[in-house]
Amino acid sequence: MNKWLSVVGIGEDGLEGLSAIAKLLVDRAKVIVGGDRHLNMLPAGDLREKIVWNSPIESSIQEIISHKGEQVCVLASGDPMCYGIGVTLLRQIDIGEMTIIPAPSAFSLACARLGWSLTEVEMVSLCGRDPAIFNGVIYPGAKLLILSAGNHTPKMVADMLTQKGFGSSQMTVLERMGGVNERTIEGIAGSWTQTDLANLNTIAISCSSEPNTQFFSRFAGLPDSAYHHDGQLTKREVRAITLSALAPLPGQLLWDVGAGCGSIGIEWMRSHSRCVAIAIEHHPTRLQYIADNATALGTPNLKIVAGKAPTALANLPQPDAIFIGGGLTAPEVFTTCWQNLKIGGRLVANAVTVESEQMVFQLQHQFGGELTRIAIQRAESIGKFLGWKAMAGITQWVVVKNPE
Repeated sequence: MNKWLSVVGIGEDGLEGLSAIAKLLVDRAKVIVGGDRHLNMLPAGDLREKIVWNSPIESSIQEIISHKGEQVCVLASGDPMCYGIGVTLLRQIDIGEMTIIPAPSAFSLACARLGWSLTEVEMVSLCGRDPAIFNGVIYPGAKLLILSAGNHTPKMVADMLTQKGFGSSQMTVLERMGGVNERTIEGIAGSWTQTDLANLNTIAISCSSEPNTQFFSRFAGLPDSAYHHDGQLTKREVRAITLSALAPLPGQLLWDVGAGCGSIGIEWMRSHSRCVAIAIEHHPTRLQYIADNATALGTPNLKIVAGKAPTALANLPQPDAIFIGGGLTAPEVFTTCWQNLKIGGRLVANAVTVESEQMVFQLQHQFGGELTRIAIQRAESIGKFLGWKAMAGITQWVVVKNPE
């Protein structure tokens, strides 16, 4: 296959810092693609055709594809495969048609400056992404590296840390790493005021929390108090059992049918940064709860579908797992879910009412799987003493869709 497209990573040292192979790819290209900063690195008088990134970026990608068969070179910052344009291009162009030459990423350069191990840090990009994802990576002792969206990002991050009780965290902003204008600014999140910064910067954070700061594990079973809800909440103990039964793997998609306040989908996504979920719910107030909870708990990319199953399930991407927390007795809900579930996928249904329990028994008889009765008791005050109060019992059905 003809390799007509090259993607060349460039550092702050510009074209002079490129390897011999990277320079050859730039020199022989008939079309050069990049942002203004990258294109300004080319020699004065360079008459080759230029493509400048536009918004939406899809229009620029289509323009690149229109030059297929010509030699096209995309200039990128650092490592194009680390939150970079290389990842975006590969969604539409086969790797067999591309040559990718990376430069050191901002993360690698920051670790080299700070003496941090790259394998022991949390890496986040806030370039074109919802800042709420930052809420999902904060915990005491964490070392965070963040690609900024601009010179405003460090102050925004400092404010978020302070609001979460991590105002004592050490922050370091690293500007223009690898160039003659490299600069490092240090400070504490709670007293951060620096705004005179370069747009091209990376933030390093050593997370330190105040006493009694609330933070949440990434394991299933967050406290019920972590969620805004109207009572339609899978309780903590049942939620932990349910997520264990769903068994999320990185990159898998969950349908959370009858999502309530979104707790199952949110904790599915918190289990790994590449897990994705769709929450299907029809109640307007609960839809707002889902959105608020997803933002607060660091999963703003949770997709929310307003509507009732099975109608709302039409045209959704095929799931790897399905949780039915509500609406099991509605006609065609299970049938639609089962038809759409991938072979090898898991379906988990929690039955609370007698009617839904009866349906679960019938379905288990027809499709197999495991039935578990979940009975939880919590200690609560009875006058001066403690007594056990039983929660509503749950019948849980777990079934794997095997080839017919």
